[in-house]
Amino acid sequence: MENIALIESFSEFKDDKLIDRVTLMAILEDVFRNALKKKYGSDDNFDIIINPDKGDMEIWRNRVVVADGEVEDENQEIELSQARKIEPDFEVGEDVSEEVKLIDLGRRAILALRQNLISKIHEHDNTNLYKQFKDLIGEIYTAEVHHVRPRVVILVDDDGNEIVLPKEKQIPSDFFRKGDNVKGIIENVELKGNKPQIIMSRTAPAFLEKLFEQEIPEVFDGLITIKNVVRIPGEKAKVAVDSYDDRIDPVGACVGMKGSRIHGIVRELGNENIDVINYTSNIQLYITRALSPAKVSSIKIDEEQKRAEVFLKLEEVSKAIGRGGHNIKLAGQLTGYELDVIREGSTIEDEDDVELTEFSDEIDGWVIDEFAKIGLDTARSILKQNVADLVRRTDLEEETIQEVMKILKEEFEN
Repeated sequence: MENIALIESFSEFKDDKLIDRVTLMAILEDVFRNALKKKYGSDDNFDIIINPDKGDMEIWRNRVVVADGEVEDENQEIELSQARKIEPDFEVGEDVSEEVKLIDLGRRAILALRQNLISKIHEHDNTNLYKQFKDLIGEIYTAEVHHVRPRVVILVDDDGNEIVLPKEKQIPSDFFRKGDNVKGIIENVELKGNKPQIIMSRTAPAFLEKLFEQEIPEVFDGLITIKNVVRIPGEKAKVAVDSYDDRIDPVGACVGMKGSRIHGIVRELGNENIDVINYTSNIQLYITRALSPAKVSSIKIDEEQKRAEVFLKLEEVSKAIGRGGHNIKLAGQLTGYELDVIREGSTIEDEDDVELTEFSDEIDGWVIDEFAKIGLDTARSILKQNVADLVRRTDLEEETIQEVMKILKEEFEN
């Protein structure tokens, strides 16, 4: 294979991979020098001239002329008689430059050289891709769905880079088709062998934070600071915001008139319910705000244990706990305190109430837990509820709820 033909075949990589001219020349020279070392033992006395734009390449071997029969190093020296076949007027001691054709390296060496070049270019591409996306970690990115698999969605960006969106990084309500545009944050870049794997996430709290930056100018400009974000993806989120400018209402600015600003964020997250809360360093007030929409009567703080007893009227308990226990769980994560709900006071009727756990021999533990998630942990608190409402608020079947109520009613009748 002639030098020019080989270089032309290599130049396709420059077009496909958009490798700059200087980098391609460096890779080509490195590959050729490795081939020369294997063939001749050293490449110190070789000049390599490459012009990848034109497809030109020349390799010249420089040797010193010695008398016939006195060659000690065939790579560095050439006999006078051999030198005069190149130029008839050479004399002993002069330098001879002779062009080396690639075909002189042998067919196997040429094939190995090409494979080595491909490997080096891929390595270069992977290194650049890894660095590029490492710098994008935590940033919003959009790519198109290329393939949907049971445990992962494969995305491709405008440059043809493959991005992975694992099932656990998807919002539960997410549903994708080939060709859909998907927005998320670049959460991580992992090296699988020598190839970088780019991981996208739609469930990370940082994704919600970046959406606030993107949609709310005051957040983007730094006039409003996001102090903390906690999420149960697709269900509920709480965002604590603050502003150093007293003229700005951070919650109002984030929510917008009739929710106009936050609506697009909610829609992007599959109608995730987002509570925006004014941050404060007053922990009692912070916990009170975090438990919204429940109205807290009082709070007892244990700073050492990072625990707080929250006292609420009976009708506020279910609001504080929230559907599936989401509200109190997120309030605890947002404030960094473990929150214990305490019912404030009791009625005459409540005095003979019975803890639901007392019925564990008749009611399955997981059923008791389902009621506890919505703040119902006594017999009378359940009996006061409407069956249809309990079906809506829990993951229990109507038949199961009716059976539980039958058991509880019998307790008080007896």
